[in-house]
Amino acid sequence: MTKELLPVATIWWREIIRFYRQRSRLLSAIAQPLVFWLLIGSGLSASFQPSGASEETGYIEYFYPGIVVLVLLFTAIFATISVVNDRREGFLQGVLVAPVPRWRIILGQALGGTTLALLQGVLLLGLAPLTGIRLGIASLFSALSVMLLLAFGLTNLGLLIAWRMDSTQGFHAIMNLLLIPIWLLSGAFFPSTGVPGWLGWTMKLNPLTYGLAAFRHSLYLNTATTVGDVPPWTLSILITALFCILTYLGATLTASSQTN
Repeated sequence: MTKELLPVATIWWREIIRFYRQRSRLLSAIAQPLVFWLLIGSGLSASFQPSGASEETGYIEYFYPGIVVLVLLFTAIFATISVVNDRREGFLQGVLVAPVPRWRIILGQALGGTTLALLQGVLLLGLAPLTGIRLGIASLFSALSVMLLLAFGLTNLGLLIAWRMDSTQGFHAIMNLLLIPIWLLSGAFFPSTGVPGWLGWTMKLNPLTYGLAAFRHSLYLNTATTVGDVPPWTLSILITALFCILTYLGATLTASSQTN
């Protein structure tokens, strides 16, 4: 391992060790979305048919990709809150005075959160056959790639906010105010077809809409099932990749402006 990558790997490994010692995070990050999916999906399955999708697609199947994305989002919240705790405990101050560029610090933190999010997302991805989604080699590889991009972008978004916060209470308030609406308006809970015009435009401007659309396309890559009225796969991948780059740059600039 080169000297330049050692700080990145060290911070990444610290996030993995932290997670291993706080395994309750695994339960909270997966159990809540899973219960949410089963309860709401079962309640609405008899009266919901997504516009443009196959007639065989029920609400539980439609809701499933959104729940996987919600797991990635929850993991990003739990992973990046460690920045606030590190500031209070004095660890972050020690990192800031070290002769390490801020972009490496952010990269290590982002890769740590991304790894944890991807691992937990893969666990939920194993439930895809129960919804009727048949994953082939191509669709599985494509879905994992999109999940990797989403996890990296959401973790960086969490870092961008966490590096500005001094209390966990304030962090949770901002995250609930920002990230949950972003998820709700991504097409995870309901499609954009038929919504009021202003809400439709909000969903089009939401970067998570395109990440979720890319994930939906990936799940059905090996089948003839239509995914409904969602943005095309190529556009979705490009916007998701741009979201990752911008959030990483934003988190790096935010960290560079911090002195303590």
